[in-house]
Amino acid sequence: MKTIPIAIVDDHTLMSKALENMIMENPQYSVIMNHPNGEDFITAIEKASELPAVVLMDINMPYKNGIETTEWLTEHHPDIKVIALTMEDDEKVLIKMLKAGAKGYLLKDMQPAILFQAIDTVFDKGSFYTDFVAQKLLKVKTEDIKNASLLSELKGREKEFIKWACSELTYKEIADKMFLSPKTIDGYRDSVFTKLEIKNRVGLVLFALKHDLC
Repeated sequence: MKTIPIAIVDDHTLMSKALENMIMENPQYSVIMNHPNGEDFITAIEKASELPAVVLMDINMPYKNGIETTEWLTEHHPDIKVIALTMEDDEKVLIKMLKAGAKGYLLKDMQPAILFQAIDTVFDKGSFYTDFVAQKLLKVKTEDIKNASLLSELKGREKEFIKWACSELTYKEIADKMFLSPKTIDGYRDSVFTKLEIKNRVGLVLFALKHDLC
């Protein structure tokens, strides 16, 4: 049985220690690193003789946060899979972590079984998302031919809108950037959602990331 080496990066000491203890109770996994911030973790990675296969990454940390650390890992160690851990189901943070390269996104109050399922799935298959993210991501992955057709239906201004939608801007701020009225932007949003058969902004960003529209 292969043991999966895991790193924990979380500035909440009690949380990270409890997580480590829980993981180490299962012989399928081994916690080889546990650091309170991204800066310490990167320093350790650069000196390590053994690298983790999966990193459980807190998002809000001092010195170097989870988004910055994930970006660094994606550039320097793309084979290391990151699962983001957060207390809040925040759409903007989710988008940032996806763009940074995270392969999973879990709330910290998840059941232990979900955590282990996420680790196994990310290790074996490359990505794991729960709730609304899972449905949208799977849809994007399994409908490549259909998506090619959908892309051909998008107009130039709709593609521009999608690009702005990948940012942190509100729809009103996007309207200002595109020199259009909020009502016109609402029209673009509704049109894009209908054409791409998606229901929310997260689904739109996942589609855009898949097809290099961001």
